[in-house]
Amino acid sequence: MNTSKRDFFNTRWGFILSCIGSAVGMGNIWMFPTRVSLYGGGSFIIPYFIFVVLIGATGVIGEMTFGRAMKAGPVGAFGSACDRIGKRSLGETIGMIPVLGSFAMAIGYSVVLGWIVKYMVGTFTGATLAATDIPGYEAAFGGMASAFGNNVWTIIAVAIAMLILVFGISSGIERANKVMMPLFFFLFLGLGVYIAFQPGAADGYKYIFRVDPVALKDYKTWVYALGQAFFSLSIAGNGTLIYGSYLSEKENIPAAAARVAFFDTLAACLAAMVIIPAMATAGSQLNTGGPGLMFIFLPHLFKNMPGGSIFAVIFFIAVFFAGMTSLINLYETPVATVQEKLGLSRKMASIVTCGIGAAAAVLIQGIVSGWMDILSIYICPLGAGLAAVMFFWICGKDYVLNEVNKGRDRAIGNWFFPLCKYVLCPVCFLVLLLGWLLGGIG
Repeated sequence: MNTSKRDFFNTRWGFILSCIGSAVGMGNIWMFPTRVSLYGGGSFIIPYFIFVVLIGATGVIGEMTFGRAMKAGPVGAFGSACDRIGKRSLGETIGMIPVLGSFAMAIGYSVVLGWIVKYMVGTFTGATLAATDIPGYEAAFGGMASAFGNNVWTIIAVAIAMLILVFGISSGIERANKVMMPLFFFLFLGLGVYIAFQPGAADGYKYIFRVDPVALKDYKTWVYALGQAFFSLSIAGNGTLIYGSYLSEKENIPAAAARVAFFDTLAACLAAMVIIPAMATAGSQLNTGGPGLMFIFLPHLFKNMPGGSIFAVIFFIAVFFAGMTSLINLYETPVATVQEKLGLSRKMASIVTCGIGAAAAVLIQGIVSGWMDILSIYICPLGAGLAAVMFFWICGKDYVLNEVNKGRDRAIGNWFFPLCKYVLCPVCFLVLLLGWLLGGIG
């Protein structure tokens, strides 16, 4: 494959921040704090950390390396892997699964980001905190989240992503993440400091760090910790793989993967350290996750807390940064595929892909919850499993280790390949099975 025209990340931290941006999203903000609350605080965090280490040390390294080795997105990478067994066309066909999965996820995420943009702007105009009680916030969110309920803001959200994508990797995605990711952490850290000085916050911290032996023994704690880690680290055979394809062979991928896993986990913990103590200051228990937490219960909380209007502004700006960095990653895989397969310019590929995505997002607003559930339960773990099989089973041990060790001063340990081949691959399909049986674990 001719890679002379491919764009690349200019700096190590530009790549790392972009990968962090792809991983940090709504799962960190509206799901992790809820699961910490539901499954015994530290009793959930302990297995979550274990699974973050497992998946970060196998899946994240694997997808980054697979992309860099093949210098292509899923279609090209899967095709090159299967070319080893004389089945390139089959590999390229299978590679369309994670590509279409990424595009479908981008469409659903566009709807969610449209909600965030509307609420972010509403914190300046007063509309976000206008209701006086929970039913009022439920009605406002219900109207927005209905069919064709948020058309303009959804299109604006996709248009912002498209403008970033048009400028390519180094001038668009890398520059955007270098701004948005540090600001996200800075803003959330500021919120955490503010909450720490509020009456009652200590009760929230006690809950986060307590270890409930009963919850620790509950299989659901471990299952949902696995799902949280798996989906939070964003392995699905698409986004992490495509970013890896823009990486120099001089970069140490295992070290980069460790930083991505660390900062993604830090983002989740920051969210918990803000949201759970904030609920505690109001004497409320966090038992509702998902969009309801962010668009109903938290605005009601902000409305009634000291300095709540300023808190709301900072919160939704930070959430916007997290959402936008994830959205551009989701769109990048189909954009790159359209560019490579149809021979379109970067600008035209971005406009076409995002234009179709925006139109589809407007149409699915009323069914976005079910849409995202299907993707997270079936398509994401399937894509991750297929990428793992392609790289670790088809490409083989010698090839994998040679590619992983590029840019390293010391070869990766003997544990790496068998852990990836015999643990990661089954885990991907276990996540698929558990999601099917339990109606989703991500």
